[in-house]
Amino acid sequence: MPELPEVETVRRGLQPVMEGSKIVSAEARRKDLRFPFQKDFVARLKGQTVTGLGRRAKYLMADLGSGDVLLMHLGMSGSFRIQKDKDAQTPGQFHHPRGKNGAHDHVVFHMSSGAAVIFNDPRRFGYMKVIARNDLDDEPLLRGLGPEPLGNAFDAAMLALACQGKKTSLKAALLDQRIVAGLGNIYVCEALYLARLSPKRQASTIATRSGAPNERAERLVESIKRVLNDAIKAGGSSLRDHKLTDGGLGMFQHNFRVYDREGEPCRTPGCSGTVKRIVQNGRSTFYCPGCQK
Repeated sequence: MPELPEVETVRRGLQPVMEGSKIVSAEARRKDLRFPFQKDFVARLKGQTVTGLGRRAKYLMADLGSGDVLLMHLGMSGSFRIQKDKDAQTPGQFHHPRGKNGAHDHVVFHMSSGAAVIFNDPRRFGYMKVIARNDLDDEPLLRGLGPEPLGNAFDAAMLALACQGKKTSLKAALLDQRIVAGLGNIYVCEALYLARLSPKRQASTIATRSGAPNERAERLVESIKRVLNDAIKAGGSSLRDHKLTDGGLGMFQHNFRVYDREGEPCRTPGCSGTVKRIVQNGRSTFYCPGCQK
């Protein structure tokens, strides 16, 4: 499942051809993806200018001139590609062919910029929905999401207060979208490693009894921001399905310090530990027992 850096990378790739351009026409080539399309899905998009293209957690959000918002989720295998003519080549040193099977091109936006923005999703776990901006606070898909980890409001005090008294593991707390939005398995493992905190540690131990942050909370927030920013710069991580809008692969997987490195030496200077894999809440966790306490 694409995490925050992958979705942010896609947003930045789509922005030049969508933001400020009009959706001349839209095609929904099937009745549903993960959920059925609204009956007026195409009608509410046609002729609308995309006034802004943003992101909330793992969702793409296109603001429309009508006051509606187009909410988009990539699911497990969804990807966008931009095509400006039939002979367009997808550039990028790490180009990987994709989306050539037209049967999986489920949604197409024909933009006034001259580009066709095509959503391809073989597994059909992605979804799209048009929502009135005034109704966003009541939207079930968005309601209850925690703060953005790269936002100015997200700091050690906020995270510590959210973890106060929690007996769950620190890793489980960070994966809880109500505590912090957009984090997934890969980047939680990487952030905990950088912060030298065990994924098995009780979440409440990053806060005092009153909910104030301690030094662990400070380290963790700094590590979360660092890992996410590094991953965005690298174009995200390509494990199975994630690719950039130009067809290139994200490269952060080559910078993993701990994720998917079971049995390999720890990369922390002076640590003689070995990366271990355990299962927490049905997900693989990678960490170094030697330096993550």
